[in-house]
Amino acid sequence: MTADPRETLVRYYRLLRTHGYNDSHSGNGSVRVDDTVWVTPTGACGDTLGADALVACPADGEPARGASLDAALHLAVYRANPQAGAVLHSHGAHAIALSLSGEDFVPVDFEGAAYFPRVPVLDIPYADYVAQSPARVAQALAECPVAMVRGHGVYAWGETLDRAYKWNCSVEAAARIAWLARLAGTAVE
Repeated sequence: MTADPRETLVRYYRLLRTHGYNDSHSGNGSVRVDDTVWVTPTGACGDTLGADALVACPADGEPARGASLDAALHLAVYRANPQAGAVLHSHGAHAIALSLSGEDFVPVDFEGAAYFPRVPVLDIPYADYVAQSPARVAQALAECPVAMVRGHGVYAWGETLDRAYKWNCSVEAAARIAWLARLAGTAVE
């Protein structure tokens, strides 16, 4: 039996919360099923979200009422990248902290560097976030499976939710290692 992709989205969204990559009501996610993109609702709680609360958006249209503030961004990513089957957004503390410099993040650990030699950090003014983020993040994710928005968090796409989840976790792990290396005075530049 094939798993319901909506249930799978809820499971991965909950994992981001469980492992500290999102607080109770932050981050968002989506999964594409044919011509429909299922998006977490605005203000979704990672602890209690159910599949019945996900919002169906047309892949080639506008976000549906009640969808996440980032729904337009998710739709833009799918339009820019036909291979994308899922998009997850997380607020890992180490990744956000390292993004504040505004410089692209270059992982110093073996796995992080193998996956992402460079993670683009987009500087989008908070006041312009809703207007600018869909095009800017979609463009960055067309070139790399992950991107960070300065002071806001990580966006990752994958062919599957599992891959999008892996990329979010890998960026946060690499950011945590880079942070610890800096604290220890052993940072590699």
